[in-house]
Order: sequence, then structure tokens, then C-alpha cells
Amino acid sequence: MKYKIFVIIALSCLHLSTGQSIERQVVASGGNTISGGTITLDFTVGELVVTTISDGTTTLTQGFQQGGIKLGIQVNPIVFLQGALLNPNVGEENLMRDDLRESDFIPLTSPYSDGLTMQNTVLSETGNNAIVDWVFVELRDAVLNTTIVASQSALLQRDGDVVDVDGMSDIKFNIPFGNYHVVIKHRNHLSIMTAASISLSSTTEIVDFTNSNNQITFGSNGQTVFGMPNNIVAMWTGNVNADTIVQYSGTTPDTPSILSEVLNDPGNFLNFPTYALTGYNVHDVNMDGITQYTGTSPDTPFILQNVLSHPGNFLNFSTFAINEQLPEN
Repeated sequence: MKYKIFVIIALSCLHLSTGQSIERQVVASGGNTISGGTITLDFTVGELVVTTISDGTTTLTQGFQQGGIKLGIQVNPIVFLQGALLNPNVGEENLMRDDLRESDFIPLTSPYSDGLTMQNTVLSETGNNAIVDWVFVELRDAVLNTTIVASQSALLQRDGDVVDVDGMSDIKFNIPFGNYHVVIKHRNHLSIMTAASISLSSTTEIVDFTNSNNQITFGSNGQTVFGMPNNIVAMWTGNVNADTIVQYSGTTPDTPSILSEVLNDPGNFLNFPTYALTGYNVHDVNMDGITQYTGTSPDTPFILQNVLSHPGNFLNFSTFAINEQLPEN
């Protein structure tokens, strides 16, 4: 922030032959005049006021030796991951499962590029605010929606709130107030973005992606209602090979990546496709902490079900590709 600078002029030690003295006074950056009886002094401190910036509520004045101004914004996205909302716990149908947290699989360091960290005490929270996983939040330019203005890792609670790394605070970005598109990314779900830009300021703005009756997602069928509770829409799961497509079979399928992960695990000595790999793994489509190609809790059927349930797959082709609805250069 920038502040007006006030200079204290100490002249009380100045004694004139008349015995007069000049008392200390505060001199504003625009200058001032002080008088000590028979003596008058005019002061300035150099650079005068340069400009004034206002966000409508707060006014900041630039002046002497002041740097740039940035007015921070706050946002509270709400989003559901389909993988964590499939087969919910009984009586908790509107809450994502937190199997990864319960099994102590969620890393303290973000899997995304900024490498933010959280304290292990954050993962001790239970109930609605328990942590499901890391997500990545981007703010994009209101006009050029491929231009990323700011981004950071964040945490996702069971009730859909996306929060800061302390596990409870709203997300803060040190950028000017304005309109931005809000983007949510996850390591094995298709990314989403608001269709319209959102006005963001220091007052927390709720951006709810989860209401199927009021979908705000960019593109066509950017999210899914398959397997979700009534009136809920969620991010498509199954993008395990790090492209922008969910596909069961075809030119860029995700299922072979799951098979390769299972067969090449050091613990799978006999190369069984039914081998169950436990831990924090991008191939864990339903986020239960187990990656399996075939067997008792396989991940591949969720990809097939998503492909067949897509509204655009009129002929029920297993080769149909669900494309991520996120504008890119």
C-alpha cells in the first residue's frame, strides 16, 4: 500500500539571537509554512502528490517514494469432483468422500507447479470441512480468456468449498479488483471455467459451479450429472493420462495408462491386471485410494460409464472422446 509521507522537522534546538525557538511540526508532503515569532519558514519534501487511486471504498494517494499499488481480491469457488462423489457414504450423499485423507495419502506439498505446502494439522479436520484433495485455481483475463492473470494451489473440502492452504480461509490473490474468469483444475478430472467473467474484489465472491439448475461452466457439457445427487453437477473424472480428453478406447484412451501403471508396479510380481495399487495416484479415478485395472474395485469402468453417459454420444460408442471445455491458445 501507499501512504502519504509526513516529515517531522525538528528545529527546537535552533536558537536565534532574539531568544526565539521554532517548535517541531509535522509537514505534509504538499509542504507547509511554520512560524516562530519573527521567523517564518516554508517547507516542501520534494515530490508532491502524483495521483489518487480508488476502488470505490478505499482511496490511496501516491506520492513521495511510493511504489505500485495492488488491491487484493478474495474468492470462494465451490466445486465437486465426480470421482470423490461417486458411491458416497450413506447419509452423506451431498458430500464428497475423503478416502485419501482418511488413509493419510494426501501429500502436504501440492502436486501442482507452485509447490505450496500445508501443515499436517489441516488434514486432521473431519466432517463437512475435511480435505478431499488439492486443486489448482486460475484467474483469467475477462476479455482474453486464454490469458492467465494469477494462479495458485488450493484445498478442496468435502462440501465443495475451495480454500487456502490453512484449510479454512478464502483464497486471496494480490491483483487489482476487476472481472476475471475463474478456472478450477484437478490432476485426473477435466478442467472447468466460468462462462462469464466474475467481478472480484476484497469482498469474498462465491463462485458456485455445482448447481445443475444454474450451470455457469464454459462450453458444452463441461461438467456431468452422471452418478451425482439430484441437482448436482461435477467435474468429469477419468483424465488419467494428462491430456485434455476422457476416452475409454480409441486414439487417446485413458484405460491403457491404468493397465500400464498396475502391471509395472514393483509389488505386482506376477503382472496381474487385478493387482490393487494403493496410495495417492493419478490413475485412481474414483479417488478411493486404490488403483486397479480389473478386479473387485476397478477404475476403468468409471471411464466407460462416463463416455457412454455423455449427452453428445448418441450412438454409445466406447471410442467417444469427452473433450475438456477450457479455451486454450
